[in-house]
Amino acid sequence: MPALEKITLHRLRIPLIKPYRLSFGAVENYEVIAAEITDPDGRSGLGEANIITGYTDETIADGWRAACEFAARVQQLDIEAAKSATLRFGEQYPFTASAFGTALEMLDLPPLLSVNRTTPVPLLGLLNSTDEDAIHTEFATLLADGFRTIKLKVGFGADTDARFVRTVQKVVNGRARIRIDANQGYSADEAVAFVRNITPQDIELFEQPCAAGDWEAHMAVASAAEVPMMLDESIYGLADIDKAATLKAAAYIKVKLMKLVTIDALVHAIEHIRARGMQPVLGNGVACDLGCWLEACVAARHIDNAGEMNGFLKPRANLLTQPLTFRDGSMWLEPGYAPQLNLAALGRYRVDTYTA
Repeated sequence: MPALEKITLHRLRIPLIKPYRLSFGAVENYEVIAAEITDPDGRSGLGEANIITGYTDETIADGWRAACEFAARVQQLDIEAAKSATLRFGEQYPFTASAFGTALEMLDLPPLLSVNRTTPVPLLGLLNSTDEDAIHTEFATLLADGFRTIKLKVGFGADTDARFVRTVQKVVNGRARIRIDANQGYSADEAVAFVRNITPQDIELFEQPCAAGDWEAHMAVASAAEVPMMLDESIYGLADIDKAATLKAAAYIKVKLMKLVTIDALVHAIEHIRARGMQPVLGNGVACDLGCWLEACVAARHIDNAGEMNGFLKPRANLLTQPLTFRDGSMWLEPGYAPQLNLAALGRYRVDTYTA
């Protein structure tokens, strides 16, 4: 089997429409590595990795260096050997490796990435306001836009966050499901204080209260909570899923393409979550349109709750030439959609480029 024809990498810094507020700081730009791999038959595949400190131990500078070095090595391999090398690369750099993993998978045109008819993938909406009047206004807008699941960001202060959640519950009043996400922002004591000051009304789940590796802290929160728990940053692979199941640590497990490297591995993880008696949630709220589209293709067949792949609604520019369709609270997958990189946007926001 012949070697790959060419690998082109783009390092991009794409500003957001407005800062994305998280417990570990506001995100103002997406730091993206976009990959395009071409084979000798002229087929091309695309992938992206959005590396944001706090979500991963990887950094954009180290990820870019590693990506360029890996591209130089893998370009001489055939597709199957390159796929195997990418999985090994992903053991140290899962976010970075995902840009290569999906690009290689797309060369074979997997059926999962196509639909026979226009297909909606319901998404959740993010509620940012904290003042009660502003919450009323923003929630009304989210409802009008078709969202029936909303997310609240907490992890800033247990007492203030609990008051915020109670206010949102009063406003929502049964009209939507509420997901609460702390992004590892609490200590065990803070998270326990938080869950003891909220009620289960309309709350679908509470996500990742404590540091990813602090399972003891998480279990203390899970024991005190009356709301279902979800793990996100703690989960990278099947071993973490198994640990969560054994400890009975969560009712929900969130997975993302950028942590599992390939579409195939993502689907396998979703099936494994269900096999271990938990519910999968899918989606990266800080991915560009390419990553969100890939996850939505998986969600259309394998997920039955609101997807979190809404990151494409946040940046000022798209990676792809044809924008994704959003209406009625859903991303709509279209038959025959073939993603292509938006070279004009790449030029505007490119920090560096590399070709092997």
